[in-house]
Amino acid sequence: MVQFCTARLDASFAALADATRRGVLERLGSGDASITELADTFHMTLTGMKKHVGVLEQAGLVTTEKVGRVRTCRLGLRGLEEEAAWIEGRRRIWNARFDALDVVVAALKRKERDDGQQSG
Repeated sequence: MVQFCTARLDASFAALADATRRGVLERLGSGDASITELADTFHMTLTGMKKHVGVLEQAGLVTTEKVGRVRTCRLGLRGLEEEAAWIEGRRRIWNARFDALDVVVAALKRKERDDGQQSG
């Protein structure tokens, strides 16, 4: 079984839990942006956007660079492979459980049908 870094997953999922932060990642997927541009895009104060970017930066999902008075944001160097692998593992578990449930339901339906034919 693949071992996951709990702290990293916690930071990533905490960062991704907020719609604004997910929106920032979507926006940065199409190109770098300054904090001011992001704040304008999301109709937020600079302070509010700085906090969101800080959370994304702590999770390694965004990097920033300050040139003069402008802080430019870009997607971080790491992707979400570890997070996607963790989710995929949970998906496989749930699919196996649903498949097992399908087998039980089919057996119950068969038994119900057979019992109905015997009494009729």
